[in-house]
Amino acid sequence: MEKMEFLDFEQPIQELMDQYQKCLQLGEESGVDIQKACLELEKTIEKTKKQIYSNLTPWQRVQLSRHPDRPYSLDYIQELTDGNFIELFGDRLFADDKAMIGGLGKIDGQSVMFVGQQKGRNTKDRQKRRFGMPNPDGYRKALRLMKLAEKFGIPIVTLIDTPGAFPGLEAEERGQGEAIAKNIIEMMNLRVPVVSFVIGEGASGGALGIGVGNLVYMLENTWYSVISPESCSSILWRSWEYKEQAAAALKLTPQDMKKMKIVDGIIQETLGGAHWGIEETANNIKKEILSSLQKLSKLSQDQLVESRQNKFIDLGVFKG
Repeated sequence: MEKMEFLDFEQPIQELMDQYQKCLQLGEESGVDIQKACLELEKTIEKTKKQIYSNLTPWQRVQLSRHPDRPYSLDYIQELTDGNFIELFGDRLFADDKAMIGGLGKIDGQSVMFVGQQKGRNTKDRQKRRFGMPNPDGYRKALRLMKLAEKFGIPIVTLIDTPGAFPGLEAEERGQGEAIAKNIIEMMNLRVPVVSFVIGEGASGGALGIGVGNLVYMLENTWYSVISPESCSSILWRSWEYKEQAAAALKLTPQDMKKMKIVDGIIQETLGGAHWGIEETANNIKKEILSSLQKLSKLSQDQLVESRQNKFIDLGVFKG
C-alpha cells in the first residue's frame, strides 16, 4: 500500500490505518489467523471515515481540495479517455504554458476537447507548472484549443484547478487581465457545448478564464470563490490566522454554490476524497459529461450561446 499523507483532521483515520497494517503484518509473521480482528478494524476505519467526511467545515474542504495526493487534470483525462488523449501545445503567439494543458480525447467514442489547469507532484514539476497558475500564454492556448474545437464541432470539457492566475510581473507585462477577459468573452460565444468542472481549487479570474460553461459542476471537496480564504483573511483581519472564519464567510463550498445556483450540480467523490481512489470519482465525472452532452446536443448553436450567456447574466441579479 502506498504511503498516503493525512491532514490534521484525518489523524484518527491514520491511527486506525496504522493499526490495520500492523494487524496484517502480525498475521503474516506469526502465522496466527487474526483475520477477524483485521476485518473489525476495516469496518471501524470505514465508519470513522464516514463520520469525519460527512461533517467537514468549509476550511477542511479547502484543505482536501489542496491535498498533495489529489488527482489533477491529466490524471482524470487519462482515466476518462482510457489513454487515447492527444495533448496539444502552444498558444501560437509566445510560448507553451505548462500550467494549462489541453488536447483531444474520446469518452466512449465521443470526441472531446479537454482544457484544464495542471499542478505538479514534486518540486521540479511544481515549478514547471507554476503550481497550476497560468500565464497569459496559458489562457491564449486554452482559447486556441477551444476555437479549434468549435471549428470542427467538438464539445469542450474544462477542468478547473488553480489558486489563481500567475501574479508575476512577466504575466502582467504580457496582458494577464486582457487574456482572461478575452477568454470570458469568447467562451460566451462558442457555438459548441461547454461543460466545466471544478476538480480542486477554483480561485478568482484564474478559474473563470476557462469556467464559462453551459453547465458547471463541482466535485464535492472543492471550492470556488473570487478570493482564497488566506487572502481574504489578510485583507479583512490583516492576518492569515482567520482563514477558517474567512472560508465560512465566503460561502465557497459546492453546497453553497449549488444553493446560490452558481453551479448546476455536485459530483460525488470517493469516500474521503478523490485521492482515496480516482476510479470512482472519474467514473462519476464521466457519467456527468456524457449526460450533459446528451442534454446539450438537443440545443441549436444559437440556443447554446443564448443559454450560456443567460446563465451568467442571471448570476447576482436581485429584486429590490
